[in-house]
Amino acid sequence: MKGAAAGLMLAALLACAPARAGEAHGPPLARPRVVSLNLCTDELALRLADPGQVLSITHLARDPLASNVAEIARDVPVNRGLAEEVVPLKPDLVLAGAYTTRTATAVLRRLGFEVLELTEPQTLDEAYAQIRMVAARLGVPQRGEAMVREMKEAFARLPPVAGPRPTAVVLRPNGFTTGRGSLADELMEKAGLTNLAAQLPTDKMGQLALEEIVRAAPDLVVVNADEAAAPSLADALLHHPALAPFKDRTLALPLKLWTCAGPDLAEAAAQLAAARARLAGPEAARPAAVHHASAEGMR
Repeated sequence: MKGAAAGLMLAALLACAPARAGEAHGPPLARPRVVSLNLCTDELALRLADPGQVLSITHLARDPLASNVAEIARDVPVNRGLAEEVVPLKPDLVLAGAYTTRTATAVLRRLGFEVLELTEPQTLDEAYAQIRMVAARLGVPQRGEAMVREMKEAFARLPPVAGPRPTAVVLRPNGFTTGRGSLADELMEKAGLTNLAAQLPTDKMGQLALEEIVRAAPDLVVVNADEAAAPSLADALLHHPALAPFKDRTLALPLKLWTCAGPDLAEAAAQLAAARARLAGPEAARPAAVHHASAEGMR
């Protein structure tokens, strides 16, 4: 029965698919019409594309807690990552994450749609490459170059690092952290911090034990700034009494700032740099140099 239903669904999608479905793609259109199935590709598409060029984005793009472009996304139609939502729109290009919407992207490729998948960048160079690649495919390479240039200029404005580097650890729900070779690790380095998780033993899942954190006594603990999230067992570790001594050395940094390729990576580094300056004392703070930083970030 399930197989028959799947066959009927595929037949319906084929009926809605563009005439070129199943054929080899011709030369890329100068300004292709785009559907995005991933929050990070939502952000790039909305920031780089022409008005009206983006036909649909994920519903997450409108959520200000998850998205950096919620205001831009307000008037763009949304989807929930389903192939049947994409096919009737007949886009020239589908943007997706490499590890999400696997069923949808497989069906769309089978129907002949061009799908461009992006992985989560692990370095700034990878982030810059993604921005340039998406901009070029959207037909606006100059906008990609401009975004990369502005990001590099923002990183160059970070205050110079002098003296010992404070230690910091990123603590996410369930004890997950970010170790050596991650994008967060590189941003912490640029902000003048030493990523303690790169020196501590983690398990195979990349989790830190509470005992390891307390024993290492980091100068700064970086947690997700998601105050509206419902209480959960995953967040319980962040409120453990053993972490109480670090309350005044905690930076609440929105996860959305340092997950996707885009200008918010520089904002994340600026907030980390401002936190480092406050740890060193008022005389070391340079608010003019880190004008993006939010004083409310420390709690």
